[in-house]
Amino acid sequence: MRDLPDDDSWITERRRVIGARIRTERLHQNLTQDQVYLAAGLSRWTYQRVESGEDWRSSTLLRIAWVLDLSLGDLWE
Repeated sequence: MRDLPDDDSWITERRRVIGARIRTERLHQNLTQDQVYLAAGLSRWTYQRVESGEDWRSSTLLRIAWVLDLSLGDLWE
């Protein structure tokens, strides 16, 4: 078992990595942000926060992964 770091900077970095993976996959599929957030039933603001690595809910991530045909594991790896 690992100990947690003294601060939460690792969480911020992990969210940025996940957001970048979502953006990369969206672009790979030639989709716009509008297409993804509308298909996922999200607001533009919420979707942009995810891609930029800001805080998000697990349900938001599940919706985006579903639309992009990804598993959550694909985003975490």
